[in-house]
Amino acid sequence: MALSSTCSLFLNTTDYSPHKSLHCLPSSSSSSSHFPFKPLIHHTHNTLPLSQKWTTNVSFFTSFFIKPKDVSIIKEDLLQAIASLDRGADATPEDQQSVDQIARKLEALNPTKEPLKSNLLDGKWELIYTTSQSILQIKRPKFLRSVTNYQAINADTLRAQNMESRPFFNQVTADLTPLNTRKVAVKFDTFKIGGFIPVKAPDTARGELEITYLDEELRVSRGDKGNLFILKMVDPSYRIPA
Repeated sequence: MALSSTCSLFLNTTDYSPHKSLHCLPSSSSSSSHFPFKPLIHHTHNTLPLSQKWTTNVSFFTSFFIKPKDVSIIKEDLLQAIASLDRGADATPEDQQSVDQIARKLEALNPTKEPLKSNLLDGKWELIYTTSQSILQIKRPKFLRSVTNYQAINADTLRAQNMESRPFFNQVTADLTPLNTRKVAVKFDTFKIGGFIPVKAPDTARGELEITYLDEELRVSRGDKGNLFILKMVDPSYRIPA
């Protein structure tokens, strides 16, 4: 019975097997979207060296120089970096590090600052890269791994659905609880073996997901176990069945 990838999927990164309990306790590994601001302090004498002054202010001025083509170039670099990695299954540690570095550059230019309030989040997404070993099903023979994984989100109803393609077509649905404007707590409720046989999820089937980049065609997310997920939009009109 192949539930391991469906149960973990890519709303969280915990492993599940029908032969052991599911551990989905949230952790604090995901970065917060709240940034404390220091009060403005007026100094009579500024003793900072010129190089440090420039370093202090460069991040402020950088936002004025971001151009759409900059984002497009980084997105293209990211897609090229993952193209030959079989969704991450063939990635070496060096590949993972390189992809993560490019992803962080893209996250820094995220055009959707409050993704949970954006209709760009709605629809059906295809997972094109992840570092989650359970989702990639590395321990299985390749012919028993899911060919494609999808995730659907309805932001208005705070529902999510994860789906595998052949050979098993497993599914799972979940409730989402916003923790801030880009991070949610996830509570799985129903698994469907083969897409048809319902199985109630245990109460421990929980996790967290932070959406760190979102536009009309690409989404980058990070799970509560520190895993990276990159998805592309395949059907913006898709709605999760009631």
